[in-house]
Amino acid sequence: MERIEIRPGYSISRVIKGGWHLAGGHGSIDERDAIADMRAFVETGITTFDCADIYTGVEELIGKFLKQHQDAFKSGGLPYVQVHTKYVPDLDALGSLTKKKTAQIIERSLTRLGVERLDLVQFSWWDYDFNNYVETAQHLAELQQEGKIRHIGVTNFDGQRLKEILDTGVPVAANQVQYSVLDHRAELDMQALAKEHDIPFLCYGSVAGGFLSDRYLNAQDPTPPYENRSLTKYRLIIDEFGGYDLFQEALQALKRVADKHEVGIAEVACRYLLQKPMVGAVIVGARNRNHLEKLKKLSEFNLDENDLLEIKKVVDKSYGPKGPFYALERDKGGKHAAIMRYNLNKSE
Repeated sequence: MERIEIRPGYSISRVIKGGWHLAGGHGSIDERDAIADMRAFVETGITTFDCADIYTGVEELIGKFLKQHQDAFKSGGLPYVQVHTKYVPDLDALGSLTKKKTAQIIERSLTRLGVERLDLVQFSWWDYDFNNYVETAQHLAELQQEGKIRHIGVTNFDGQRLKEILDTGVPVAANQVQYSVLDHRAELDMQALAKEHDIPFLCYGSVAGGFLSDRYLNAQDPTPPYENRSLTKYRLIIDEFGGYDLFQEALQALKRVADKHEVGIAEVACRYLLQKPMVGAVIVGARNRNHLEKLKKLSEFNLDENDLLEIKKVVDKSYGPKGPFYALERDKGGKHAAIMRYNLNKSE
């Protein structure tokens, strides 16, 4: 599996194992199977895991995996794992957030994962009307200096607010963004900033919750209620892209490229991003080890100019999504924000 050094001495796999689907919203989770799956991913070379403080039970699950296999890590029987978590303060807490409260959440993640230092903490913020996000980022930098955090990242910030954080000297090592064939807002809003500060994109939504796959090629538009929140979220992105008919055109273009390389549509969708400027990795929410053979193929082919032109012809027809990155999801009265859950830490 391809790797990339995103900061001196810190490398990650270019495919990251996503953790959102383990939080319970995508069906029941068997703990033993989930831990066995983690080992299979690591053995394949996918050593980087993504989770969050608000993904119920996921930090603890990864912590159990790390503990069960600690001897294998020390002996070299398994390569070391990089765990990327997130700090997502509740919307209700933004106005009264202090360094003490931030430190408590970081300590909770440390305890759940059973580690002394968090590899990467990706900072998120729900509402810019609360303008203390820069101060909170500085609190994370102080915790980094105290040895609690190795690297600081951000997620779902737009370019303007990310620049505000960078201008204070907070060392941002990575930027987790929603980025796919269907959604190019990140490159329009933040690519220049990413190049200037050498901040790689870690991309979620690369296969649009599964929509960018052979399963949906020539399939009827699914009707709600959908199987999970991911499908609800990305069906809205399809509308922003240009609707279901244009989405089918995109799938047909991806299929032509996929057939040429003897892979699936999802693999082409991921490879498309991995060849984009400033993209460090794609985060794939593979539910189990059955997806590993397909994921391994991502290191075995590249898209040529003709492939990229085939995809570009459809992307150029798209309407959007438009605007600053994550602006649609921040619009409290909008349909994209309607599926968000803003106070998940409160239940802990």
